[in-house]
Amino acid sequence: MRYTLGFLGAGNMAEAIARAAIDQGVLAPSQMIAADPSESRRAVFAAMGIVVTTDNSEVIRQAAQVMLAVKPQMMAQVAADLAKYGSAEQVIQSIMAGITIAKMNAAIVAAGGTASRIVRIMPNTPMMIGQGMAGIATGTDAQPGDDDLAFKLFSAGGQAIRVAEPLIDAITAVSGSGPAYVFYLAQAMEQAAGELGLSQHARLLVGQTLLGAAQLFLQSADSSAELRRKVTSPGGTTEAAIKHLDAGHVMQTITEAVHAAQKRSKELGQ
Repeated sequence: MRYTLGFLGAGNMAEAIARAAIDQGVLAPSQMIAADPSESRRAVFAAMGIVVTTDNSEVIRQAAQVMLAVKPQMMAQVAADLAKYGSAEQVIQSIMAGITIAKMNAAIVAAGGTASRIVRIMPNTPMMIGQGMAGIATGTDAQPGDDDLAFKLFSAGGQAIRVAEPLIDAITAVSGSGPAYVFYLAQAMEQAAGELGLSQHARLLVGQTLLGAAQLFLQSADSSAELRRKVTSPGGTTEAAIKHLDAGHVMQTITEAVHAAQKRSKELGQ
């Protein structure tokens, strides 16, 4: 094959993956090719030195591994392209949310192809700044080592873990959707800061607080509960805030929200 990795779809997440691969020396631009109907998106990849095209078949025919970086609604089309132009030696990496390996393979077979060696990945948006978190799973038709390139790619853009595919729904709920939970908290804190007369500095105050807390959480040996206790002096300001949160059952609500996200991920997969 002429290229190590080919992208079907050159959107923001594909861009983040490509940039991380280049920046961390996982792949050179000359080892990648990308297809997208958008001229502006192709221009972004071309500026990185990556060969671009409008033709999916060109990518599939020439890349040892093909990454499906398109919206889930495009599954039938890319499945048809893979069935027509793909080969048994190819590894398919998919970051399409909610599309199981079985569902993807069924679509390829229905289009006249054979079951593919599929690696399913659930990344999150912080990969765009090199701080992503991804879960990686392989299908039953995959061979040992088929997920090695995916692991290198997504580790280059943050952190990656290997899991059994049924756990991808949980990964989706915890880290895939997780940034939105943090932004939700940030939104509430910014709003409160403004109400307290800190509008001018709200974004910095909230952002640096979240960043510092996250880094402390990762670097400390203490549990999240212990870290919270250390900030919460008896009778102090933090205790007043935590008591208010507990009265509103906020921890239970957040836990239930994560479960709701997992449930919806399973529904989408069906």
